[in-house]
Amino acid sequence: MANPWLALDHGADPAERIRQIGHAHERFLAGDGAVPQIRSVVAESWKRSADTLRSPDGTAPIDLGDRELKEYRAAHPLARVLPIFRDLLGGLAEDGDHLMAVCDAYGRLLWVEGGRSMLRGAERMNFVPGARWDEEHAGTNAPGTAIAVDHSLQIFATEHFSRSVQRWTCSAAPIHDPASGRLLGAIDVTGGDVVANPHSLALVRATALAAEAYLASHLPPPASAGRVLALGRNEASLTFGGVRRRLGRRHSELLVLLLAHPEGRTGEELGVDLYGDNVSPVTVRAELSRLRRTLGPELLESRPYRLRAELDADFRTVTRLLERGRVAEALDAYAGPLLPLSDAPGVTRLRRRVDGQVRAAVLAARDPALLRAWLHAPWGADDLQLWEEYARLLPPGSPDRPLAAGRIRELAVEFGLRPPMSGAPKMAKRS
Repeated sequence: MANPWLALDHGADPAERIRQIGHAHERFLAGDGAVPQIRSVVAESWKRSADTLRSPDGTAPIDLGDRELKEYRAAHPLARVLPIFRDLLGGLAEDGDHLMAVCDAYGRLLWVEGGRSMLRGAERMNFVPGARWDEEHAGTNAPGTAIAVDHSLQIFATEHFSRSVQRWTCSAAPIHDPASGRLLGAIDVTGGDVVANPHSLALVRATALAAEAYLASHLPPPASAGRVLALGRNEASLTFGGVRRRLGRRHSELLVLLLAHPEGRTGEELGVDLYGDNVSPVTVRAELSRLRRTLGPELLESRPYRLRAELDADFRTVTRLLERGRVAEALDAYAGPLLPLSDAPGVTRLRRRVDGQVRAAVLAARDPALLRAWLHAPWGADDLQLWEEYARLLPPGSPDRPLAAGRIRELAVEFGLRPPMSGAPKMAKRS
């Protein structure tokens, strides 16, 4: 079976594949949802791109100005492994036929390096430091799609959604924080058709692993016996005793509630937190008994129910950073709402509190970069008040002003605050 992450099968004719994929791309843009002979990872990316981009002829926007970019990438964790990227991939970038690029978890390019002629070509499509190359803003491309699917892959020529990028081929691999598993960004090699080979994909993947290994070897001593990740996911992940496990929905809710109440909770209190007033003591005891078997007596004790070991949690990290006034770090650590599909009353209250604290801190900071990060995340895309504040803070002539104004108009109509303008162009709805 062919590797679905590689652009070309062994022995395939690149020119013929460019023609086939290009034909499928035009059929897709014409409304034909069936895209035969296209890799599923590409077809699914095209669909995501079409949902958010008005045209396949646009260019990626500049998200970070020179000053913002300099400060942001100096503080970014991937700055510490830039020498590794240059050591392992610098030869490719220096040969005049390739570019090396590094982006953050939002698809913002932090570094783009290579020969002068390659850099000039990249500038023509805004493949430059500070530009936003996630799928939402640039369509299907290797670094943006690698972030979207969290897997190393290649995007070949006409597989790119945007036509201006279709003469390029790229291999990219995501990079994760070894302590939390959080996505940090991606490393990418961009060039001509020659990049579409197994060796370039293996090289960027090995480079990503080398970067993660370096970061892991320089981790500070652990401050707790374990860690819980519950932001932006419906089932919590618990790392304890060197073992990582994924908990079911109900156990995830119980663990989050226990973390929120280190002093302990009675079975009755946990029952109300889980089920509201319609609580059965027998059901609660059964759930707690199963959780105790899952976690082990060394971690969970009863009378009251509480955690024996010191566990850290991502949502507690966020609130701790906010308490210290470190809003940018808190927003970077905020991976999304707490157990978003949970309807347990106690979890719902906690989720609203954490969300509200992050949002209020971003609003109070009056920092366009922080507001932009919030508004470009799924949970902030429909936040009319913050869009309005962002628009007020943008300097005259900023390329983001039309985007912000359009989004404000769209949300005002959607929320019934003003009627739609007759004949006004429709904007793509963001998920």
